[in-house]
Amino acid sequence: MKSFIKINPSDNVAVALQPLAKGTVIKLDNSTLTLTEEIMQGHKFALKSLKPGDSIIKYGNPIGRATAEIPAGSWIHTHNLKTGLGDLLTYTYNKTITELPHREPKFFQGYRRKNGGVGVRNEIWIIPTVGCVNNVASAIERATQKYMTDQIDGVCAFPHPYGCSQMGDDQNNTRQILADLVNHPNAGGVLVLGLGCENSNIDELKKFIGDYDPERVRFLVAQECEDEIRDGIEIVKELISYASSFKREPISASELVIGMKCGGSDGLSGITANPTVGAFSDKLISMGGSTILTEVPEMFGAEELLMNRCETEDLFNQTVALVNDFKNYFKSHNQTIYENPSPGNKKGGISSLEDKSLGCTQKSGSAPVMGVLSYGEPVKEKGLNLLSAPGNDLVASTALAASGAHIVLFTTGRGTPFASPVPTVKISTNNQLAKKKQNWIDFNCGVMVNDTPLDELSENLLDFVLEIASGKKSKSEEAGFHDMAIFKQGVTL
Repeated sequence: MKSFIKINPSDNVAVALQPLAKGTVIKLDNSTLTLTEEIMQGHKFALKSLKPGDSIIKYGNPIGRATAEIPAGSWIHTHNLKTGLGDLLTYTYNKTITELPHREPKFFQGYRRKNGGVGVRNEIWIIPTVGCVNNVASAIERATQKYMTDQIDGVCAFPHPYGCSQMGDDQNNTRQILADLVNHPNAGGVLVLGLGCENSNIDELKKFIGDYDPERVRFLVAQECEDEIRDGIEIVKELISYASSFKREPISASELVIGMKCGGSDGLSGITANPTVGAFSDKLISMGGSTILTEVPEMFGAEELLMNRCETEDLFNQTVALVNDFKNYFKSHNQTIYENPSPGNKKGGISSLEDKSLGCTQKSGSAPVMGVLSYGEPVKEKGLNLLSAPGNDLVASTALAASGAHIVLFTTGRGTPFASPVPTVKISTNNQLAKKKQNWIDFNCGVMVNDTPLDELSENLLDFVLEIASGKKSKSEEAGFHDMAIFKQGVTL
């Protein structure tokens, strides 16, 4: 078992894979050094002496600058490192494409919808148009559990606080996300529940939904009913009957869309779990499938690596806009662009936004960027897509689902029990978390520090994802969790 790792040959730091005591002798690159202090798991130590202003290199890229003298063998963290990032930047397209080899696709047992789409769940979704009917939606959900058949994976309501007192793009974003969920193929049937007087009323929402199957999508306006809960129960019973006609059948993995997200990251995220997800992404894309990477603020500091992987210059320009639009969003609210990482990230060994972002973007693997999506925009291109959404776990995961992700892979070093509208697979970065939170963690990448090869682990993850797609429940599904959140960007009336 390795006790530390130097990630890239050009790095001037190494990362502890387990707690290292003061006085530990480190042998690396035909030389030795002695640790001058204790180094916690996931934290960095200097491989050579550094002066104030020197770049600190990890993943082969700068993660900040030294703010003090740092002797070789010393702990490097927020006390002696600061970000080197600035404001809005000018970028140059230097195309660097890795062509992935074709691979014959594997198969999973999924649901073929009447419109040709593919689902990995056959659920009934209750989607409120406005927060005023959240309790009604939840009451209908509870009351209809007893009517489920063996062919139905769940009846799920998705409460949210929006749908009224919004304006402009903010209001349209809410409508788009709700419409995306209505159209999501994991839902075999959908009840859209409105109040009647809200801005995003059913007639308005239908403009965003587009064409729909009236057997699959039903509408109910609470103000027009004598008893909206009773009527909602009857509609859900009819939707259960309709959706029960769908049966699982073999479907190529080339039709899967997988969202990729990290949260509660630690110093091992960019070493174990995120590279494993990246290798998984490459494998799925080699089979003709698609993946989506989001949380744009956690691309800052690593964005050029993604920009140069864009298949075309137009995609490069879209990625530049994706990044700068989010920077301008921060500036419009008079907020520091680089106010990141979080306290939990820092405790786990992440020292700067560059440190976090370079680890975060490991989830993208090496595939070319084939699509750049605005918030709420469905995937159109096969392969790797970049999606505009913030880093907030629930908002970003909902955005991934809204863009068409059948499943979200969520890597974490600290752990979290949350769910999203689609199966959310929690992937631990370290063995301790996987052992402690067995009710949260679905897949453990901490075994990489026990010398499990990346190719083997990512192949295991691919097989596990196909099991989830075929009906195996994630831990959050077993707990009965399903959540959603919408990105609030405008005024509230």
